[in-house]
Amino acid sequence: MQGTIRLNLPCDAIEEPPDRQTPYTSDSLAGLVERYGDEIAPEWLKRLHLERPRKTIACLSTRTRLVKRLFDIVTALLLAALTSPLMILVAALIKLTSPGPVIYRQIRVGLNMRGTQRDRRQKRGGPPPGTHERRLGRERRRTFNYGRPFVLYKFRTMYVDAEKHGLRLAQENDPRVTPLGRLLRRTRLDELPQLWNVLRGDMSMVGPRPERPEFIARLSTEIPDYLQRLGLKPGLTGLAQIINGYDSNLESIRRKVALDLLYLQNCCLINDLKILLRTVGVVITGKGAV
Repeated sequence: MQGTIRLNLPCDAIEEPPDRQTPYTSDSLAGLVERYGDEIAPEWLKRLHLERPRKTIACLSTRTRLVKRLFDIVTALLLAALTSPLMILVAALIKLTSPGPVIYRQIRVGLNMRGTQRDRRQKRGGPPPGTHERRLGRERRRTFNYGRPFVLYKFRTMYVDAEKHGLRLAQENDPRVTPLGRLLRRTRLDELPQLWNVLRGDMSMVGPRPERPEFIARLSTEIPDYLQRLGLKPGLTGLAQIINGYDSNLESIRRKVALDLLYLQNCCLINDLKILLRTVGVVITGKGAV
């Protein structure tokens, strides 16, 4: 993914009649998906033919959003009921094999429904970008709000002092991971407590992998359109999760972003079902685990 890719088109432009629409360009989100879609898209993914690139979940129809939320609730409840004995067993094994809490809590970044600064000024009828009307001491924000933060729940897979030397991505054969944690990560069983996040509405069953704000602050400056992946709720599983696995380097993160944007443009119930079914295969084989 080379260069800087910008999407300045407001979401409601999707509803414009065809004669007012602007063709895709290589700098648009649609251009990014088109350019990388054939390379990274699996054959089984249903490709939607959109008149305009989707920017956030608000660009999905009301019916699609409602069906997706109902699907999340029903699926999360069903999985929680089916896996409750397994979760009890996992919790007991964690307690017996290493000191520390059973459940690991961590702040992650969720859905971002905020438009760009250009979009918000246009909606308010305010001054165009580049004008300076802010008064000293009157700025609304001194730091960028990447998305809605929430507490993510997981079974603990690392030792309690895993980050005493600072934050870093998990690596293959990571010494911070407990022996039991390796098994939980390989089978993705460590993520079962996130069913509670799905029921709360923090997450969806299918969507981009939720990221830590500390990593987003750095990655958003290094990877074009990284923040566009926050246009959907983060998911317990997703297209990037089953194809790309865990992030271990900058190149795998770039690939993840491309897959997340591809999913955003093709988000529908059929694709969600396909992704969930293939997640079963990932759990059985341990593909992409670290």
